[in-house]
Amino acid sequence: MNGRFYWFTLIIICILWLLCPPVATAQVAADVQKQYSAAVTLVQTGDYERAKSNLNAIIQQRGPLAPYANYYYALAAFRQKNFTQARQSVRQLMEGFPNWRKMDEATYLLAAISMETGQYEEAFSQLQKIGDTALRSDVTKLEQNFLPRITDLNRLKQLNKAFPNDRNIGLALIDLIQRSASDKDDLELSDRLTNRFGVPGTATAQSTTVISGKSSADRPNQTMPTSNRNTRPKGYYNVAVMFPFRLDEFDGEKRARSNQYVYDLYDGMKMAKARLQDEGITVNLFAYDVDNDANKTLELLNNPAFSQTDLIIGPLYVEPNRIASAYASQNNILLLNPIATSSELVTNQPLSFLAQPSVNQQAKKVAELARGLNAGRKAAIYFGTSRKDSLLAAAYLNELKRQNYQVVDFRKVSGNAQAMANAMQFTGIGTTPVRSQTAVSSTTPMALSHVFFASSNDEDGSRMLDALGRRRVSGSVIATASAFNFYRNSQSTFTRRDLYLLYPDFIDTSREPVIEFEEQYVTKRNTIPSVFASEGYDMMLFFGRQLAKNGMQLRNRDSFRSDTDDYILSGFDYTQTNENQIVPIVKYEDGRFVKIN
Repeated sequence: MNGRFYWFTLIIICILWLLCPPVATAQVAADVQKQYSAAVTLVQTGDYERAKSNLNAIIQQRGPLAPYANYYYALAAFRQKNFTQARQSVRQLMEGFPNWRKMDEATYLLAAISMETGQYEEAFSQLQKIGDTALRSDVTKLEQNFLPRITDLNRLKQLNKAFPNDRNIGLALIDLIQRSASDKDDLELSDRLTNRFGVPGTATAQSTTVISGKSSADRPNQTMPTSNRNTRPKGYYNVAVMFPFRLDEFDGEKRARSNQYVYDLYDGMKMAKARLQDEGITVNLFAYDVDNDANKTLELLNNPAFSQTDLIIGPLYVEPNRIASAYASQNNILLLNPIATSSELVTNQPLSFLAQPSVNQQAKKVAELARGLNAGRKAAIYFGTSRKDSLLAAAYLNELKRQNYQVVDFRKVSGNAQAMANAMQFTGIGTTPVRSQTAVSSTTPMALSHVFFASSNDEDGSRMLDALGRRRVSGSVIATASAFNFYRNSQSTFTRRDLYLLYPDFIDTSREPVIEFEEQYVTKRNTIPSVFASEGYDMMLFFGRQLAKNGMQLRNRDSFRSDTDDYILSGFDYTQTNENQIVPIVKYEDGRFVKIN
């Protein structure tokens, strides 16, 4: 069946009511009924011009069959690929017969026309109007047929922003990011969408040989090997770093690469390798250029030499990561996700770990801090415009609800301080939303235990503090560090009220291990280490030590945490879960930020 006209199956389903519409026969003259049936037959047989001529005569009569004729006229024009005429005909039907009982079918046809002409926003807006549940499967097929044609990543991201609850758009965006993007923000977006919508085109595994959504019976050459491994501590450890290095695009003179963070992570790991060697722990790093190619990933895993791997770091893309996780689980190999924050990646994967604290883990640690402030049980939660912000805010809302807090406001805010202040609505404590500046400045003081603010815009933090001042809100503020610009914001920004910052990437530059690492890195690389270089160093140092201590078996979970103070960031804790439980929260004291948890 032609994919472009696959929705013709819907038309076949509707043939009966179109040939014999539910109109009382007394209302339709026999000759008109005969003319209508003949016109429908002409559409079915492809004689579109004659069909349109006959249908137009019925439309002009404005009788009971006019809306049905109008629909078939639009369908005939659509089959001719005369999309302008088809659109005009559907619009004429909608305007002339707004209460037509089959309007959902007309709306569906208009959406198909818009899809064909690349007007995707209009198409999805129309599809959202369809209320007939019998059409839902056809709507899904229509979306799935056209979304793969969108190859512009920004266009698809705009669609996702406009229709955030549409699963098909989300899955298409995941697929396009995984096929074409290497930017960290895009990969994080893919990670969040995967956490919400799942993985495109995959099925639930039924056995250990399920690969890429198909069983070994379907793809006999793609079963994963198993090996009899020695899981005890040994004299050396092989670490496979599966990153999208994209060596075919590498330019040594160019540092501003979209995947520069990958090279920074690896540079940090090489620094840790030298440190581990000084401690008597031999680590062999093997870098593999793994992009978003499931077949190449599988080919690598099936290489007999790969069976000697003790730790896998990566891959960063969804499908290669899924394959590698299954392989690691079958072969008793530890797998570390270096940048992801989705708990789903380690759920039911006992040998897979997150180097970063998950969004849920961050929410829990912030709630622990709030509980320790002992300032009551009323709170407000605000968040910025990015999906990352809203996910964290939603996770924190759920955490506060579990702890029986009264959340008096939960809202997305943006713009300047006045706009943020105007948006605040403390409905939980009986205040009326205020819009004018005069009213805001004279509002009765609002006493809250704390306000939580999640934003990825480094200009939003100071604006939020100003907005809270304008609304005379008292109470502590807990915000993401990413909401502030530490180079532009003055010291008073961080001292004018009780402010705490959620700061997973916090590095205390006054500590001796940090100073030494930066000096060594500058000497070797002639540049200041990025936070990714520091993270690469820490994760390799920690897991290298764990391999030397425990081998590949987690016999003593209580010791699976960093017990020394020589890490650049804040260390690791996996004693309770495979997500890193270390979530730094800092406060500005005596001219610098210090960890308070």
